[in-house]
Amino acid sequence: MPQIDVFDRTGATVGSVELSDELFAAPINAAVLHQVVTAQLAGRRTGTHDTKTRGEIRGGGKKPYRQKGTGCARQGTVSAPHYRGGGAVFGPHPRSYEQRLPRKMKRLALRGALTAKLGDEAIKIIDTFGLDAIRTKDLVGVLSALEATGRILVVAPGRDEKLELSARNLPTVDVILADSLNVVDLLNADVVLIEQPSLARMQEVYA
Repeated sequence: MPQIDVFDRTGATVGSVELSDELFAAPINAAVLHQVVTAQLAGRRTGTHDTKTRGEIRGGGKKPYRQKGTGCARQGTVSAPHYRGGGAVFGPHPRSYEQRLPRKMKRLALRGALTAKLGDEAIKIIDTFGLDAIRTKDLVGVLSALEATGRILVVAPGRDEKLELSARNLPTVDVILADSLNVVDLLNADVVLIEQPSLARMQEVYA
């Protein structure tokens, strides 16, 4: 099992912990990672785009001009697609972009992402943030002590209002629950900070 140091909020090493081989020493399948990322990003699309067909355009119930005698081609309605303001042909309509993937595939991708981050030395374990109050400055101090820079993903074992609200004004810091860990957020992060109680929860959920 791979081992990793455990830090406290001051950046001091307070011990070490063994990481699960199932989560942090898994095979990295680039094709599966790509497919899961694509499906996850597709699932985030709202799919509310809509265009009007010629039957939905207001007006157009009267012929624009008479059938014969004008020298122009016959026209039945100004809501036809070739008219300005007319209906759209094959335009987008509301739909779901969800892609259903096997659970084993998603688990394999998540384990591969965790393994890759560990190999890049982008994972740090902190015993607890232990914020006394909702204060962004305190959280910034903890992140500085841990030398965490860039996009930071904090994995918390449960809802922590002080942590979540303290990180709300930091655009490069995201707080996520161990139960909600996903491939896209992992790959986007430069540093993944995992609270030590989260490891057991991750092992229970994803192993």
